[in-house]
Amino acid sequence: MTEPNKNLTVTTIAFAITFSTWGLIAALAPAFKATYRLTATQASFMIAIPVILGSVGRLPMGWLADRFGPRAVMGALLLLGVIPPLALSRDHMFHSLLIWGFFLGLAGTSFPVGVALVSGWFPRERVGFALGIYGAGNIGQSIAVFFAPLLARQFGIGRTFLLFGLASLLWGLSFLALAKNAPQIGPVKKSNETIRLFRDRQTYILSLFYFLTFGGFVALAIYLPTLLREIFSLSAADAGARTAGFVLLATAARPMGGWLSDKYGGNSVLSVTFAGLAAVAWFMACPNMVVFTVGALGCAALLGLGNGAVFKLVPQYFPKQTGTVTGVVGAAGGLGGFFPPLVLGVFRDHLGSYVFGFILLSLFAACCLLLHLAQNRKAVLKAQQAPGGICLQNAARRVAGDQ
Repeated sequence: MTEPNKNLTVTTIAFAITFSTWGLIAALAPAFKATYRLTATQASFMIAIPVILGSVGRLPMGWLADRFGPRAVMGALLLLGVIPPLALSRDHMFHSLLIWGFFLGLAGTSFPVGVALVSGWFPRERVGFALGIYGAGNIGQSIAVFFAPLLARQFGIGRTFLLFGLASLLWGLSFLALAKNAPQIGPVKKSNETIRLFRDRQTYILSLFYFLTFGGFVALAIYLPTLLREIFSLSAADAGARTAGFVLLATAARPMGGWLSDKYGGNSVLSVTFAGLAAVAWFMACPNMVVFTVGALGCAALLGLGNGAVFKLVPQYFPKQTGTVTGVVGAAGGLGGFFPPLVLGVFRDHLGSYVFGFILLSLFAACCLLLHLAQNRKAVLKAQQAPGGICLQNAARRVAGDQ
């Protein structure tokens, strides 16, 4: 196995393990809700708590990856990832779920670290697909959703937390033994260069788009077990299996989104993603199981494509500070997974329905599409008017993400 492929493999496994740890409370939420008789809002808050640190922590983790190298940072995250599950294995009362759930979010900060490591090993024409493969580590959420309830029934909730924690510890040791930083990782960037990133409009546009694509994926992945049980009265195992299917489809679509972005441009893939989401989100507002399933699977495929497209564009626009920018964009995506469960819980408690949450998803996707098209049009016009007479074809290719 070549060095780039070896590092891609071990980093993808690391991301899958951290992501599965991050999703543990969401996977077991139906059991906790029934045991502690939680309201929809309380359950939503419990589910969303790990997302807080997993979101905002991505910014410093991306900077640390650029500063000290992604291998050391990812290894540390895996080794530290054993602590919250170990604590929860001993005490998983509601208050402990809130406290240790926050620190469980540390596992969710791993994403920009892995992007910084993987992107350095691949040339620009292959980085979209490589990051799509890495992003397929999202399957960790499916592992948690499917296996955690089964393990909890077989061995108990405490031992389930312990098993996931031990997996993080063991792979942390393996990762440090196998992974290497890419040779082209350069010197530490100056602080004023980092500050300029926050003045770059493109940073915030990519953050907004990832807020929708990744945030939508996380929100649905962690809340679908609860939705399916309440709306369609499914068993915990059935709801978990269907949610695992959602995660698997979104995960499989992510490398495809990266490959299509390499071939046709990330911005072109995003246009299709936003238009499709604006349409299929309405299907999830229907209480019919078949229609809801079509909508959920449609959202899964489109969100996965969008995730792959966004992270084709990040190293393209910011090749020298991929870790830091990924931290900013990743934080926005994580926050996109924090707010929707809370909104859904509030709608359910106060209006008696989740429908309005899916309508908001459709409207938000439509707004992203309009902004995206306006941005592309502005970029083409600017390129046409640039000194030296850049031709329309080259301008269009640049906007599409091919240059």
